[in-house]
Amino acid sequence: MREDRRHLRRNETVREILDTALEVMAEEGVAGLSMAETARRMGMRPPSLYQYFPSKTAIYDALFERGMRETVGVLEPYRAELFRDPRGALLAGQQATVAWAMAHPVLAQLLYWRPVPGFEPTPRAFEPAVRQLELLRAALRAAVHAGQLSPAGADEDGVALYTSLTAGVISQQLANEPSAPVQEGRFTRLTQTAVDMFFHFYAPEEGESDDSDLRGRRMPAAD
Repeated sequence: MREDRRHLRRNETVREILDTALEVMAEEGVAGLSMAETARRMGMRPPSLYQYFPSKTAIYDALFERGMRETVGVLEPYRAELFRDPRGALLAGQQATVAWAMAHPVLAQLLYWRPVPGFEPTPRAFEPAVRQLELLRAALRAAVHAGQLSPAGADEDGVALYTSLTAGVISQQLANEPSAPVQEGRFTRLTQTAVDMFFHFYAPEEGESDDSDLRGRRMPAAD
């Protein structure tokens, strides 16, 4: 029981340190994190903070993992809709992800930009990002099987284009109107348009099956 309480207190302190680090980053910029300032706001001496995180990089790593796990958690509920309407599930999941990013702009910058020179997440921190990509690939394949997408929409170029379109919405909004409501933002309100553009570009052609090989020669669907 004593070990459990000690473990619980440590986890609570870790969460408080990360929350405080986010406050500092929100005020000073994502790359402006200071261990000394974080410790001061926590009411502890810097050496005590180093007992939990040996460096700023370790804090960035923990925050990257937190943000990615939260985004995966946002997407998970939409998996159940893939069998019924993959396109609708993709859109709903993307809209939820955009809303999360606007509500957590500091974490979103850490996930979608490279604001901290030299920072690379560790494999453990990056694992949720791999899971997020797996969810996207599964959703795109479901759309192919449902006849909503050409097989090329679920290949590597298709995945790259989808992430570029949707991450671009987030990046543009964060860079230009970070405080605008999601439904009113100049860029976030284009989330559905970005998804629609993707599905239009990779619209299946008549008689095309999910075994078709269109890699490298996909053309936009005719109006």
